[in-house]
Amino acid sequence: MGILDKATLTLGDNRRVDFSQCMIFMTSNLGATDMSALAAPRLGFHVACSGDGASKAKLNDKLTATGIAAARRRFTPEFMNRLDHIVVFRSLGAPELRKIIDIELEIVQQRIGAAAHGNEFYINVTASAKEFLLSEGTDIRYGARPLKRAIERLLVHPLSNLMATRQIRPGDHIRVSHAQDAPGLMFSRNTESEQAWDMSCQAA
Repeated sequence: MGILDKATLTLGDNRRVDFSQCMIFMTSNLGATDMSALAAPRLGFHVACSGDGASKAKLNDKLTATGIAAARRRFTPEFMNRLDHIVVFRSLGAPELRKIIDIELEIVQQRIGAAAHGNEFYINVTASAKEFLLSEGTDIRYGARPLKRAIERLLVHPLSNLMATRQIRPGDHIRVSHAQDAPGLMFSRNTESEQAWDMSCQAA
C-alpha cells in the first residue's frame, strides 16, 4: 500500500526505496479457470478464426468482466482502488499462435547454428508442417507452452537423431513437411538425389 500511495518502500533497516519514477506491473492467474470454461466452447486453434466481429466482441467483454470480478473477490477494495488500470489477457488465438511458431522455429535455427560451430544446416518448415505442429501443440488452457513442447518432441528430437547418426551433413537444407493423417513429420534433404527420412514412428 505504501508503494502505491507514496511511491516509497521502507526497508527493515529504515532505508527507503523511491518508486516515483517506476511503473509497477502485477500479474495473476485469478479467474483463469472461469475464463477458460467460458471460452472453451468458442475458442481453439481452428475455431478461433470463425465467428463474426460482434460475437467476438461480446465474448471479450464477458472474459474481461469475469477476470475483473475474480480480482475483486480476491483483493480488498482499498487495494483495487489504488490500481490505475486492470488488463485482462485473453486466450491466444490462431493469428497469435502462427506468429509464435515462426518465432520458435527461428529460435530452433539459431540453436542449430550455435551447436554446429560453423557447420550448421538449414531447415525449411513447410506450411503443412506448421499446421501439424499447431494442431498438436494448441491448448487454450496453457497458452503457448504446449506449442513449444510439440516443437521439441516432433521437430527438435528427430533432427537430433538425424544429426547423431550423421544423416545430416553440414550445409544441408532440410525440408520438413507433413503428410495428411501421418502421426509425425517428414524430413528430406533438398538435393538432386533427395533423401527422405520418415520420422513418424520416432516422433509420435
